[in-house]
Amino acid sequence: MQTKLKAQLSLFMFLQYFIWGSWYVSMGTYLASTLKFGGREIGAAYGAFAIGSMISPFFVGLIADRYFASERMLGVLGLLGGLMMCALPQLTEFGTFYPGLILYCALYAPTLALGNSLALHHLADARQDFPRVKVLSAVGWIVGGLAMSAMHGEQSPVQFYLAGGVSVAFGLFAFTLPHTPPKKVGSGVSIGEILGLDALALLKKPSFAIFIACLFLICIPLYFYFVNMAIYLTELQWENVAGRMTLAQVSDVVFLFLLPVFLKRLGYKRTLFLGILAWAMRYAFLAQSVDAAGAQTTLIFAAILLHGVCYDFLFIAGQLYADGEANERNRGAVQGFIAFILWGLGAFVGTMLAGYVQAAHKLPQAIGAVTHDWKGIWMQPAIGATAVLIVFAICFREPKATKSTSSET
Repeated sequence: MQTKLKAQLSLFMFLQYFIWGSWYVSMGTYLASTLKFGGREIGAAYGAFAIGSMISPFFVGLIADRYFASERMLGVLGLLGGLMMCALPQLTEFGTFYPGLILYCALYAPTLALGNSLALHHLADARQDFPRVKVLSAVGWIVGGLAMSAMHGEQSPVQFYLAGGVSVAFGLFAFTLPHTPPKKVGSGVSIGEILGLDALALLKKPSFAIFIACLFLICIPLYFYFVNMAIYLTELQWENVAGRMTLAQVSDVVFLFLLPVFLKRLGYKRTLFLGILAWAMRYAFLAQSVDAAGAQTTLIFAAILLHGVCYDFLFIAGQLYADGEANERNRGAVQGFIAFILWGLGAFVGTMLAGYVQAAHKLPQAIGAVTHDWKGIWMQPAIGATAVLIVFAICFREPKATKSTSSET
């Protein structure tokens, strides 16, 4: 039954995503309202996470897989990340805040792929159990956002102190996870493996290549939500923005429980299709909400509540699909490669573009508290997500045999 293991991994995921949820959503409001950064600077700041994620395959594919036990590396990264997060409030100029944030993200981002790889290694039936364990990541994000809102920290540096303190606890807890020794000790090391690129061999499979291409392309419109949503709601004069946005993770919990059922009945292609479709619908709702006076709140909440389908049916299902295509030797590198695309390269392009679009749609004269043309902003990712949906539907093929992810422990 692996009850103790599942409990450990669930608490690990809770702490990991509490950290992320307590600052990532509200950072844009803090940067815009408190530090007075512009749209391009805010987009660049969110892109710092992308830069950290581009470094992630180095940690996961090279260091963790070859030299250090995964749980020990997670512990060290958590402790160092906590110290760096607590230092960020002291950096109030973009020239110092930005590199400091990049350093923090370079410490945190590898824990995402490394944690997934550790869980997939130890769970006996990962396709069934991994989504159940990941439920606590959504709960962690919810509690992080609610805690930060309860502290009225959306526009204050308290969000960074909260994330930093929990990161230290996360690092200490990581040392208690099951021992996961490096898999490639004593093996020959190629240049590709040194760079964490042994996962690229999977791109020879046409459907996997299409999956990676669509994952990258959907990340471009995806990050419009994270860069702009809190600012949009703040301009609409919503209160407790971070707390209200945690409804997305409530949806996440529901659909994480449903994901194994959908995968079993629909397979990977139709499940992933629904995930991309949900992103297109989310932005369509937000674009319509700008002019829908009577239905504005309903459309915004609908866009928020679509998150479970947006995230779980695309990214969690995608991680399981990628793990099924991998083998024991390159599992860590494959998860690192997914992290590089999802939170790295795709995020970098998406956050930068979202920041530029936000700046380009700043109104010459504010209309009350509204300072941006939000319909113009939201229409662009809606069109982009629809284009990705068409490409995926035409080109991706369902795997002939779905491999159950299991491993020897």
